[in-house]
Amino acid sequence: MDLRNLRAFRAVVERGGFSKAAKALGSTQPTVSKAVARLEHACGAPLLERSGSGVIGTRRLTAAGEAVYRRCVTILREQEELARELAEIGGMRRGRLSLGLPPLGSGVLFAGAVAAYRQRHPEVEIELREAGGRKLEQAVLAGELELAITLLPVMKGCAWKALRREPLMALLPPGFAWPEGEPIRLKRLAREPFILFEEGFALNAIILEACRKRGFVPATAARSGQADFIMALVAAGLGVGFLPRLVVEVQRRLPIRAVPLDEADLGWHPGLAWRKGRPLSPAAKAWIAILEEPVF
Repeated sequence: MDLRNLRAFRAVVERGGFSKAAKALGSTQPTVSKAVARLEHACGAPLLERSGSGVIGTRRLTAAGEAVYRRCVTILREQEELARELAEIGGMRRGRLSLGLPPLGSGVLFAGAVAAYRQRHPEVEIELREAGGRKLEQAVLAGELELAITLLPVMKGCAWKALRREPLMALLPPGFAWPEGEPIRLKRLAREPFILFEEGFALNAIILEACRKRGFVPATAARSGQADFIMALVAAGLGVGFLPRLVVEVQRRLPIRAVPLDEADLGWHPGLAWRKGRPLSPAAKAWIAILEEPVF
């Protein structure tokens, strides 16, 4: 049913006639009469008992008219509430940001951005979920999250926007002979056991694919989702690990060496993913705007 017809009908009932309804709506009596007639045609029944002097109050409603009026009031109230809510969301007075963050590097890269977002948009509800990039992408495609931080290549159906480029560092255990600070090739580490990430971490697939391209499959010594534990395992001599440079610089306090990987195709390039074809909410657009600021 056309909302304009419902508004006209409500006004006629509540104002007690077509002329008063037209005045309240800023319209004309013939226009209001036609709107009510269209509504009656859509309902398949007369809604008002008409007399030569017009319609007077709710006492002149038919049985069908009483039913339609009750529903009409509810429908128009809901529509008005929705319009108000959308206006508030558009003005960022309300809304919801659902964001997935990986454990690796999020504290360094995004804690300040989340704090800035909260300060600028205090009425927006923030839902944060922490998981590996692949699990976050699945949540985006399922509609559980609107945005997620992850690495290329993303799953089919996800759009992606680069945020930062960080070199990947090889973490060398005590006793591994290598010149200090000298970049190292991945193939030089082919015989070393690798300390990889837990299943679902996007960086795992990137490292393993780079090894495959270089003709080897590394032995896996252990897996972890925590950067500090990976570094501790390397320090204990369990194997070599791989972390983005910024994570190493913040967390390094163990007797291990971190040297750059000399591989142009192997790095840590986090980006923002969302479902293709799904328009981003104002809350999501505001988050992207913060990440695009030079300070972040």
